[in-house]
Amino acid sequence: MNLPPRIASHEHLDDLLSEPTPGVVEALQKIEGDLIILGVGGKMGPTLARMAARASQQAGVRRRVIGVARFSNPELPEWLRRHGVEPLAANLLDPAAIAALPEAANVVMMTALKFGSTGRPSDTWAVNCWMPTAVCQRYAKSRIAGFSTGNVYPLSPISHGGSVETDPLLPIGEYAASCVGRERLYDYFSRSAGTRLSIVRLNYACELRYGVLVDLARQILRGEPIDVSMGAVNVIWQGDANAMTLQALARADSPPFVVNVAGPEMLSVRRAAMYLSELLGKPVMFRGEERTEALLSNGQLGHELFGYPRVAIRQLCQWIADWLLAGGDVYDKPTMFQVSDGKF
Repeated sequence: MNLPPRIASHEHLDDLLSEPTPGVVEALQKIEGDLIILGVGGKMGPTLARMAARASQQAGVRRRVIGVARFSNPELPEWLRRHGVEPLAANLLDPAAIAALPEAANVVMMTALKFGSTGRPSDTWAVNCWMPTAVCQRYAKSRIAGFSTGNVYPLSPISHGGSVETDPLLPIGEYAASCVGRERLYDYFSRSAGTRLSIVRLNYACELRYGVLVDLARQILRGEPIDVSMGAVNVIWQGDANAMTLQALARADSPPFVVNVAGPEMLSVRRAAMYLSELLGKPVMFRGEERTEALLSNGQLGHELFGYPRVAIRQLCQWIADWLLAGGDVYDKPTMFQVSDGKF
């Protein structure tokens, strides 16, 4: 992957986010059958689907890549078609819609409800637990990669380097509890039905239109103080998160294979903000005091199996600063990474 000094357009950005690694090409060459991506309309879905289509083509494998969503963005279906992905509109909270989904030997389950979960707990549990249950029943004979989150872990001492996959799950708040529930159901169906599953605990994907670093940069540009009480955070380039997820799909097993998808650093929020401040040419202010504990995942297993992340934090900061100073648009979906009480 040749890293450019700057990214000037959405087209260039999406090309980079969907560029498959050799590991992805090899993984999608080994597995057989079509691939269906449920929840393709989210922030990661489109470029993950396009990466799968590109990798399959490079591997010389003919397969359908199908992207399912409600498609609140009316332009997305045509974008997917142009890039080799078949769009399929469906409400995945409708049992009839799930029953009518096409057969597929491979499934990536991306749907989740996080923000607003405190005020809508029943919706949160329906999306995060009932829906995966229905998908496991529909695709019991398929290979499934199910998204989870680092929020299933408790806060841990920053000095310990983040939670590993074998650590106890001690969720904080309604959202995190529902995510543990989702994982338990994945485990149940994998063990009881023999369904091959991978559980992907993501923490946190970032590109130029959203993510922790974009949140920090926008606060600096607005002259808002940066809350450093959550003193450290994981950040991974979304393209690397896409690549690790598709490779994890090929490792699906019974009982489930579990992997953290996270950047290698326990990234200091203060230091990241100071570097972004330099790049943006704007002063930075801080509030709060760094705690000794933070929500952190150790991504070492994923790096060993799937390759070290291609995009370093400094490079990502440089791209983000250039993008924002040039007036590049953003999704305006804050990560709320500072939340420590689980109320989203």
